Amino acid sequence: MNTFRAFRHRNYTLFFIGQSVSQIGTWMQRTAVSWVVYTLTHSTILLGMSVFVSQFPIFVFSLWGGVVADRYNRYRILLVTQAASMLQAGLLTLFVLTNHYNIGVIFCLSGVLGIINAYDIPARQPLVHQLVADKSELPNALALNSAMVNFARLAGPALAGILLQQFSAGVCFLLNTVSFVAVIGSLLMLRLPPYVSPGRKSRTDGGLKEMTEYLKRTPDLSLVLLMLIAMSFFVFPFDALLPVFAKTTFHGDAATYGYIRSSIGLGAVISTFVLASLKPGADYRFILWLNSIILGIGIISFSHIANLPIALAFAVIAGFGAMSQSTLYITIIQLNADASMRGRIMSLFAMAVYGMMPLGSLFIGTVSRFIGAPNALLCQGLVGLVIAALFTGFLLRRR
Repeated sequence: MNTFRAFRHRNYTLFFIGQSVSQIGTWMQRTAVSWVVYTLTHSTILLGMSVFVSQFPIFVFSLWGGVVADRYNRYRILLVTQAASMLQAGLLTLFVLTNHYNIGVIFCLSGVLGIINAYDIPARQPLVHQLVADKSELPNALALNSAMVNFARLAGPALAGILLQQFSAGVCFLLNTVSFVAVIGSLLMLRLPPYVSPGRKSRTDGGLKEMTEYLKRTPDLSLVLLMLIAMSFFVFPFDALLPVFAKTTFHGDAATYGYIRSSIGLGAVISTFVLASLKPGADYRFILWLNSIILGIGIISFSHIANLPIALAFAVIAGFGAMSQSTLYITIIQLNADASMRGRIMSLFAMAVYGMMPLGSLFIGTVSRFIGAPNALLCQGLVGLVIAALFTGFLLRRR
């Protein structure tokens, strides 16, 4: 099928399978961490802080991660970061299962994972280029990659909700630890050409200066990143308030929270399969504009619905808009960035998503304390529509 054409490449298929297992474990851990924090504290501010401490280190360190990814063997970098992530998950499992944890331990280990991801993301995303021999199939591979992440976003929270209800958060963390065996094993099975060094390696500050000059010469990439920054701070952190909706609005439990997260994941999966089916040469900027509007409408509609089944339907719409945007940003950046700059440009993507989102989570958690979670979510949806309107001229301009 045209939708799955990237699977003709052995390396990409192995990478996809390993990442699929690991990503499900990752989303189980993320869901369990949020639930543990809110159960311990019943504080929306600390709930936002939990997202902040896990993602803000990416904002701080990802530029250096991008420089490292452009200078050294991305495959070896990925092996190291995945092994380190496995160790972090193992420590989290040990502390929780032995009941030797508190909010400080959770925050500390979340921060360690953020530092690891600051070096993992700039190496992992550009590696897809090396796994697909036919570059005309790269957009399809990127879309399927996002579909894999979004399927994990669907399955992981659902499994976590069941395990949290029947067992404990420690079981979620244990399964995430085991999941890294799959991704490390798949990486070891890849058949990649010999690594060719890029030659002279400038100092870190020189690498960052080259990136700045490159962005000045490519305003289209700069505007895409600017829009991503705005959406990541004001709109994408809408999921930080979901535990509040599960407990307060819908009077539910961990399973209810898992249903909401999984509905968002279902919309995300649908969106990425739609994107994977697009023909080469599709106007990705127009599709980005359209999905920004869909996201805003989905969030606004979800914010004040008290009926759970109807709210889950709008959560699917919000998930469709949010994750299709993420895929589109990555696709636009990967297709247009020079090979020598991909690691650094993807580090800016990581900064925007994982740097601005925790700040946004902290901000929206504070705002919700004063105006309530439903009104805070409503404001996020309205701001999303405003951002789409501000970038209309750029996104709908003829290429």
